[in-house]
Amino acid sequence: MSESKHKSKNNLKTELVFKKHNYKFMFIGLALMALGFILMSGGGSDDPNVFNPQIFNWQRIRLAPALIIVGLGVQVYAILSKPKKD
Repeated sequence: MSESKHKSKNNLKTELVFKKHNYKFMFIGLALMALGFILMSGGGSDDPNVFNPQIFNWQRIRLAPALIIVGLGVQVYAILSKPKKD
């Protein structure tokens, strides 16, 4: 009896929730978000009494947050999209 249960467990096909299509878009979204965080970093000053105007650079204020939001959108698309069946 236990042998038949063991055989039926081996016959079950394990299937991943996401397909290659989804993982490709997930990694693209992660790369976009990582690039956004990298662009947002830096611009500080070593001396707290000295103001560095580089913190208001256009890439830190506009580009980096936009990349992070686009990356999040790509992640949502990757999770919700259904891959085409062959």
